Amino acid sequence: MAHIPVLLDEVISFLAPKPNQNFVDATVGDGGHAKAILKKTSPNGKLIAIDRDINSIVRARSNLKEFGDRVLFINDSFGNLLKITEELKIGFIHGIIFDFGMSTNQLENSGRGFSFQKDEILDMRFDSKNPLTAEDVVNDYSEEQLVTLFKKFGEEPKAKVIARAIVAFRKNQRIKTTQDLVGIIERVVKRHGKLNPATLVFQAIRIEVNQELVEIEKALAAVPEILSKDGRAAFISFHSLEDRLIKNWSRDLNKKNIVKILNKKPITAVAEEIKINPKSRSAKLRIIVSLREISRREKKI
Repeated sequence: MAHIPVLLDEVISFLAPKPNQNFVDATVGDGGHAKAILKKTSPNGKLIAIDRDINSIVRARSNLKEFGDRVLFINDSFGNLLKITEELKIGFIHGIIFDFGMSTNQLENSGRGFSFQKDEILDMRFDSKNPLTAEDVVNDYSEEQLVTLFKKFGEEPKAKVIARAIVAFRKNQRIKTTQDLVGIIERVVKRHGKLNPATLVFQAIRIEVNQELVEIEKALAAVPEILSKDGRAAFISFHSLEDRLIKNWSRDLNKKNIVKILNKKPITAVAEEIKINPKSRSAKLRIIVSLREISRREKKI
């Protein structure tokens, strides 16, 4: 199944890319948003395509090959955005897009245990060089650590019950696969509505393994340092923890007249998009525009 970029029309409308402008796609994935931006910034606009998942970089490179050397691919975390842009010395950056969601390929084809609907190893790393895996978390964290993790990053109301069940299970055997973990959870938590009882636990473990919220905080700190005056940044989040970070950050900088918030309420997908791409149901888009000048770097690319 091909990955469909979320809120694509809305992102392009608000970022308003123009010919020869430079952009950053900080979460390039399969390159859906990047391709739309590159078409608008031809003939000479550059795009820095960042992703910490090397498999995403490989797919994006293939999907964006028509744009040649207008695209520079960087296999790194968006948390290192400031360092990346400083080293590249790209000059003015007119816009940035962040899509914090999982790609279809990561969920369906990665074999890394991101989906509780598949039977795969408990890995959940975006970057294979990361020493911490999901298997390490569920087998090595104490019951107290697991409770804290599930509450903090999953907002899971049954955190204590689930943590206790995990610790009891692993006394007899190591938890190695997604279905091992799903089975443990389903035995102690009943399903309510459409939400699978494993959903929030998987979210919490993935956030912990990849330090996702820490990386978002680092990226947010970099945005006003690299975005040109009148440049725009778009943020697509998929759960309340991400959205809360972005909302509070943008409100703080808005009060300081560093950025202006372009949409006070997050933009969500219309019914037509949700029908085509159910993943878009939980997506929220926030956009800011930079109000201050930054020193122009010597151009390197």
